[in-house]
Amino acid sequence: MSEENMNVSAEKEQSLSAEAVVRREKLDALRQAGKDPYVITKYDVTHTSDQIKNDFESLENSDVSIAGRIITRRIMGKASFFTLQDSKGRIQVYIRRDDVGEDVYADFKKWDIGDIVGIVGFVFKTKTEEISVHAKSIVLLTKSLQPLPEKYHGLVDTDTRYRQRYIDLIVNPEVKDTFIKRSKIISTIRRFLDEQGFVEVETPMLVSNAGGAAARPFETHFNALDEDLKLRISLELYLKRLIVGGIERVYEIGRVFRNEGLDTRHNPEFTLMELYQAYTDYHGMMDLTENMYRYVAQQVLGTTTIVYKGIEMDLSKPFERITMVDAVKKYSGVDFSEIHTLEQARKVADEKHVEYEQRHTKGEILNLFFEQFVEEHLVQPTFVMDHPIEISPLTKKKPGNPEYVERFEFFMNGWEMANAYSELNDPIDQRERFAAQEEQLAKGDEEANHTDEDFLNALEIGMPPTGGIGYGIDRMCMLFTDSAAIRDVLLFPTMKSLD
Repeated sequence: MSEENMNVSAEKEQSLSAEAVVRREKLDALRQAGKDPYVITKYDVTHTSDQIKNDFESLENSDVSIAGRIITRRIMGKASFFTLQDSKGRIQVYIRRDDVGEDVYADFKKWDIGDIVGIVGFVFKTKTEEISVHAKSIVLLTKSLQPLPEKYHGLVDTDTRYRQRYIDLIVNPEVKDTFIKRSKIISTIRRFLDEQGFVEVETPMLVSNAGGAAARPFETHFNALDEDLKLRISLELYLKRLIVGGIERVYEIGRVFRNEGLDTRHNPEFTLMELYQAYTDYHGMMDLTENMYRYVAQQVLGTTTIVYKGIEMDLSKPFERITMVDAVKKYSGVDFSEIHTLEQARKVADEKHVEYEQRHTKGEILNLFFEQFVEEHLVQPTFVMDHPIEISPLTKKKPGNPEYVERFEFFMNGWEMANAYSELNDPIDQRERFAAQEEQLAKGDEEANHTDEDFLNALEIGMPPTGGIGYGIDRMCMLFTDSAAIRDVLLFPTMKSLD
């Protein structure tokens, strides 16, 4: 930053600090006059800004009671206009000294942008045809002691926007629209699943064994029991226990925690939805996913075409289904069905400049090819099926082809949106898979799973054939709201401490 810009920034900070001092002085004066706004406990609101605008014909000349924040104002002697913002939008208010009284009007002129007020008045249109409220009485409900960002420039610094989301929501109305749409997306998903006979549950966040995904957990300590615990990285293993217990269609929407990096699509805590359905397989999960995405898009967006950063994705057509081997062949030219040994896999990886580690197996190298050559091309809705067994420790083997499993990942816009299996329900096979994961842990793979003895015990009780899937809710919200980064759909994303 140049010296000139630093001086401007310092002057601005001093100016803001001076304004904050003035506002506190105004509060002191109010309190000395017996008009402390913080003692008011409630205010009866009859209408919101959008109701007044939408129902103007029936409300014209009728009294309404509204409340909200002063966003802009024009003081004009004996009468003034100001803009009030409530939870539903903004509306103009006209206030006149002769209507509210000389003392009240004098007080009003001393109030500030950001103050929260309550108004009783009648609905009318101005000469310029703007629907407004003519105030008959007004009361200060909350004094704002910090100035809002300047009117025309708003709050644009992304770091400040994420740290002080409360200001972001006030001065950038489109941000509120994003989170209202997020809420609608989640409620619509719930409605879809509830109508399909699924039961919503809650399972533990603090666990002794964080399994069900390839990720590093956060660790903590429970003082009362003097035990080390972890924050869950997945919802899977508890939900499968419920399938064993006879809840045959079950889902959970909840936060999970992964000790990984931050970028436009990753936050260490995020919202995951997992569901499990007895007596179906991964094909059933594909059908459910297609139907759910179309339903949510139609209900929330009013269309089955999603436009993200100018790119159209059509949910109305059947989603493409392709195996991982075929996808890698299509985009890299390498046919892994012809590669039978680890040495062959390493050789072709060297030729194609795919980096791998010595611990990686043939199946893991196939997955590295997929990540390097394929993912970016999967813009339209696509199910990538039949993953190598080495990267799928909780999945049923494909009949007749035990190197691969009945698994798919759902992609849109080049992003993984969901991950699904025909769930492994053979307890002996599952124990062997856990043993292989323990070996990977010993070799330094910090994302491999530990053996979960209680889960194995549940499988020995008997789990029916089951299809299961996990959805990244935040990425779904990014697509449906045309948001550039995951932080734009998280009200309070993880930020580095300022200390």
